[in-house]
Amino acid sequence: MTEFSVFDYLYRDGSNYKAWGSLLLKGKATQNNINALLSCLESREFFIAEQVGIPPVYAELWECSGGPTEDDHVWHTFLEIRPAKPDEANGIPWGTVSGLIKKFKSVQKWDESLSPNWDIPRWYI
Repeated sequence: MTEFSVFDYLYRDGSNYKAWGSLLLKGKATQNNINALLSCLESREFFIAEQVGIPPVYAELWECSGGPTEDDHVWHTFLEIRPAKPDEANGIPWGTVSGLIKKFKSVQKWDESLSPNWDIPRWYI
C-alpha cells in the first residue's frame, strides 16, 4: 500500500490575517526528512513559495482586501509534514516527499524578488 504525507503551510500577513495551504505528497516523511527540511528554512520556519514551486496562498487574502496591501510580504510559514488522513490520500499527489526535500535543498539563498510581494511599498520603510 502506498503511503502519503501532507505538507501544511500558511501565509500570515503583517496584520496577522492567515491563509493555509496543504500539499499531498507520495511517500512517508521521516524525521530525517523533516530535519533536512527545517535546516533549509529561514529561521527553521520561513520559505518563499515561488522559489520551491509551491503554490503561494496569499491570493486568498487579496480576495478580501482587493489585492496586495502594505501588510503583504514574501514569506510563507512551514507548519508540519504529517501522515495523510485516509480521505486526503484519495487526491492527486503534488509530488513526492523526497522531491520536495530536494527542492528545498537546492536553495542556496532565499530570493525575495521571486515573489510578487517583494516590492510592495511599505509604510514602515
